[in-house]
Amino acid sequence: MKTTVTTSVGGKQITIETGRLAKQADGSTLVTCGNNMVLVTAVSSKKASTLDFFPLTVEYIEKFYATGKIPGGYFKREGKPTTDAVLTARLIDRPIRPLFPEGYRNETQVVATVLSADGAFPLEILASLGASAALHVSEIPFSGPTAAIQVGRVDGEFVANPTPQQMEKSDMDIIVAGTRNGLLMVEGETKFISEADVLAALKFGHQSMLPLLNAQDELREKTGSKSKRSFTPPEIDPEFRSKAEEMLKEPIAKALTIKVKQDRYAAGDAAHAEAKEALLSGITDKELLNARAKELASIVEDLKYKAARSMILDKAVRIDGRDVKTVRPIGCEVALLPRAHGSGLFTRGETQCLGTVTLGTADDEQMVDALLGDQTRRFMLHYNFPPYSVGEVGRFGGQGRREIGHGNLAERALKSIIPDHAKFPYTIRIVAEVLESNGSSSMGSVCAGTMALLDAGVQTKGNVAGIAMGLIKEGDRVAVLTDILGDEDHLGDMDFKVAGTATGITALQMDIKIDSVSFAVMEQALAQAKDGRVHILNEMEKVIKAARGSISEFAPRIETIKIKPDKIREVIGAGGKVIRGITEATGVKIEIQDDGTINIASADPEATKAAIKMINDICAEAEVGKAYKGRVVKIAEFGAFVEILPNTQGLLHISEIANERIRSVTDVLKEGDMIDVKVLEVDRAGRIKLSRKALLN
Repeated sequence: MKTTVTTSVGGKQITIETGRLAKQADGSTLVTCGNNMVLVTAVSSKKASTLDFFPLTVEYIEKFYATGKIPGGYFKREGKPTTDAVLTARLIDRPIRPLFPEGYRNETQVVATVLSADGAFPLEILASLGASAALHVSEIPFSGPTAAIQVGRVDGEFVANPTPQQMEKSDMDIIVAGTRNGLLMVEGETKFISEADVLAALKFGHQSMLPLLNAQDELREKTGSKSKRSFTPPEIDPEFRSKAEEMLKEPIAKALTIKVKQDRYAAGDAAHAEAKEALLSGITDKELLNARAKELASIVEDLKYKAARSMILDKAVRIDGRDVKTVRPIGCEVALLPRAHGSGLFTRGETQCLGTVTLGTADDEQMVDALLGDQTRRFMLHYNFPPYSVGEVGRFGGQGRREIGHGNLAERALKSIIPDHAKFPYTIRIVAEVLESNGSSSMGSVCAGTMALLDAGVQTKGNVAGIAMGLIKEGDRVAVLTDILGDEDHLGDMDFKVAGTATGITALQMDIKIDSVSFAVMEQALAQAKDGRVHILNEMEKVIKAARGSISEFAPRIETIKIKPDKIREVIGAGGKVIRGITEATGVKIEIQDDGTINIASADPEATKAAIKMINDICAEAEVGKAYKGRVVKIAEFGAFVEILPNTQGLLHISEIANERIRSVTDVLKEGDMIDVKVLEVDRAGRIKLSRKALLN
């Protein structure tokens, strides 16, 4: 039976419906706002998988019929998920994942399908709401509900779920998601705003999502409040656990004091292997052996978890010996690669990132066939995380969701400092290669990318660094960690990444693994992040602080000229004949904008000069009093028509051909003659009057 609830956020009415579509799914909701509709389903297997992690997958599917479009390409049907779709799937996944029971291993899938879209409302907000609602009304064990809000700020006022028009004026674009108790996820970019303003935005976002949480509870009540499936985490035999902990507790704690990551892992693996030999070698039953092996692995992880957290909370000492606020040693280099247009190497502890910059022309812009219309991108950052960066063997293929997400965060962090296209008319591509990883390679990519931009001669609007913050929370005891290790991310309760200049934030991302954290803890994390960020920036600026005076000799030089818009047609020519002729003759690339701005790109300065001259000649207009060398194109009884500029002719009257009186024009001139003439007059209609005799002695 169809059940509907309606609420309002930011003056926009949102409806959640269940019971009409996709009824065989465990949970199904249709979320609507205006002409925007997203169908979200949730299904969870009734049997636990054999995997040692929670197999949750989230899919966000864009259907082009939702906007009345036929997909591009040969096949004319939707293909693999776009980058935006992958990022949206991650936004849906991150706040709901912590709310499943600890130890839940049943394969679970959430699918959000865009059925209708007009671009007036953020679809990711509807999809996130629908995912939580579908889980909330189902029998799947899920301790929601959650909700998400997009926060903008226009003219100093916060706006919930702003329109695209409002976003154009906004100095922030932040998506927050959480429960009544607090926030679970933050993702966004800002234009150099303060920590206090970020905190205020997060509080506004949390307050704004309350109507959406209330609506989901109302929907669950209306549908009969299905009881959740009972779930009891598998218990480890107490006697086996006791023996394993007695054998492993001390060596695991000792291993966690080893500062070098690979050595620490090796010591932990050795302790695990020794316990495995001692405790499992006598078991002959294959099924029991497999069960005990899994239990032993779980015990090892539990001991690591408790030991690492105890070190920090009881002794204020971290795995690598640092206190909670110290940033690992930093190393910076630039200009490593001779042919790249810019390069920077950033090393922080055991995390190392190589950033490269390539400068291109308008031909290098990325064209995206997006759901809401074609898009062009002049700035791109691509992040690569090869398996050798963590000392592993793995397959190479397309980019995974993690790589896309980390690259997007780094791109957002640097986007605000990219110069305006009018001042620096290049397409810019940054590639971040993670060479080593032990904590926050995405923020390392931001630092490497900044140095590479400066090395490439890009006049940035500021220098950006990034840092990752962590959290250990046990009851009332809290420790906020600056510059977390990979282990501290895995064993901790928060991963909070903040990037920005010395004065303002440009991007942030937060994931909470516990129920929630207070805004007081967030405030402390933001303050520590600023101190760490400024420290890192100071280290970077010891190596390179400002952009080089010129771009690489291997980069195309782009010269910009301006012509009258009504001359664009002449420069292009019929069917592009004229502009094609210029590019073929000079080898340059030419970009013409509607306002008459022309960018000419070439690695050869002489070719650029030649192309500019050809364009200027085409666009030149006759000046009164100026002499020109022209070609006679037509003879008449009353005079001759002379082409003094491309596509520009003037009349040389018979009385202006010679000092003496002549009987016929043909006595002096014939078609094709090259003669010097002077412009006497240009009338209102643009007709040009020429004289030859004015130049004769």
